Amino acid sequence: MPQEPQTSPGSLVGEEYEVEVGPVAHGGHCVARTEAGRVLFVRHTLPGERVVARVTHGDETSRFLRADAVEILDAAKDRVPAPCPYAGPGRCGGCDWQHAKPGAQRRLKGEVIAEQLQHLAGLTPEQAGWDGTVAPAPGDKLPAGEVPAWRTRVQYAVDADGHAGLRRHRSHEVEPVEHCMIAAEGVSELGVERRDWSGMESVEAIAASGSGDRQVVLTPRPGARLPLVELDRPVSVLRVDERDGGVHRVHGRAFVRERADDHTWRVGNGGFWQVHPKAADTLVEAVMQGLLPRKGDTALDLYCGVGLFAGALADRVGDKGAVLGIEVTKRAVEDARHNLKDFDRVRVEQGKVEQVLPRTGITETDLIVLDPPRAGAGKQTVARLCTLGARRIAYVACDPAALARDLGYFREGGYRVRVMRAFDLFPMTHHVECVAILEPAAKGS
Repeated sequence: MPQEPQTSPGSLVGEEYEVEVGPVAHGGHCVARTEAGRVLFVRHTLPGERVVARVTHGDETSRFLRADAVEILDAAKDRVPAPCPYAGPGRCGGCDWQHAKPGAQRRLKGEVIAEQLQHLAGLTPEQAGWDGTVAPAPGDKLPAGEVPAWRTRVQYAVDADGHAGLRRHRSHEVEPVEHCMIAAEGVSELGVERRDWSGMESVEAIAASGSGDRQVVLTPRPGARLPLVELDRPVSVLRVDERDGGVHRVHGRAFVRERADDHTWRVGNGGFWQVHPKAADTLVEAVMQGLLPRKGDTALDLYCGVGLFAGALADRVGDKGAVLGIEVTKRAVEDARHNLKDFDRVRVEQGKVEQVLPRTGITETDLIVLDPPRAGAGKQTVARLCTLGARRIAYVACDPAALARDLGYFREGGYRVRVMRAFDLFPMTHHVECVAILEPAAKGS
């Protein structure tokens, strides 16, 4: 059972308020106000509902309180019973919108994107070249009550009894699960939830898309020995070193093979790859349709990972074009160089974008792709990109707030958004992926 929240003097944890629920906000919750005017960020509710909200975080001095809707007094028409038995107040924190119809989830995400664009970039959807919709991934458009099994990488936490589960919302507590509904079939068939993982801190299960490669990455507790891993399908095993955080092979391959854009991509040591099985192809298509690469173009792929966009660009700019990728993670750079070895005019440099790019001596380029981490690229990096005279820039973003902030910086640097698209590549959660295509503002004036 969920543990009672820890309280402190002045704490309001456990207090209950009957509230009218207002608009959705970034982060998987909606905004409400108590009769006294206190702001509540309420999970497990929908705009327009009347609920009893129980405070989970906050005290008398907090600017806002976090709360769960523990009783629904007046339900919204888009509400459905949560298909997952582990969803709900105090339970698994992996999904935010199990209680909303699939179409409503996408509308909520669209409202968040629109609000962030307006608040942080001063852009309306029309000014951002966005039609306001969030498109489902291919094959994900399912009836209410059905859940797409899309997550090809699942990080299981392990409780004190060795049971695998998922973290509760904003908590280190573990919710043991027998099955995660959003886990891809290749993850579920491993049977991680049915094994004893005593001594482990976490178990990450990976099921590659486009190959039968399966992998688990074990993080032991300090001083613990690795278990003999016997799962329901053949699997390679890696472990995280408690001293340096490095990932080391125990047995099997140190990498999985992913398939996208008609190429096979090696991804080593549990490295980054898009989690939804259709995400890589969906994003490559959106980026290439937006950039329209030409033979002979020069291009930058920033935060390039294992080289997905660099390879797509190299295919399209041809032998007379050139592509430079920059990536901070050493293993990802090794994989990118392996994945791109057949392209003579592609090179990959290791380091932080803001440090490596100035050292390259590049003063101009035709095209830029950037897929930064959740925090975004930042003002300094965006300002430098705006000096390179790129014909078009593709910005791939998993966080609408970071995207909106950086779009504001691009506008200061003389670029405008030509078109933007949004994709629901994380169903049942509040996360959403966007692709914005930018061009010099003078061209659009």
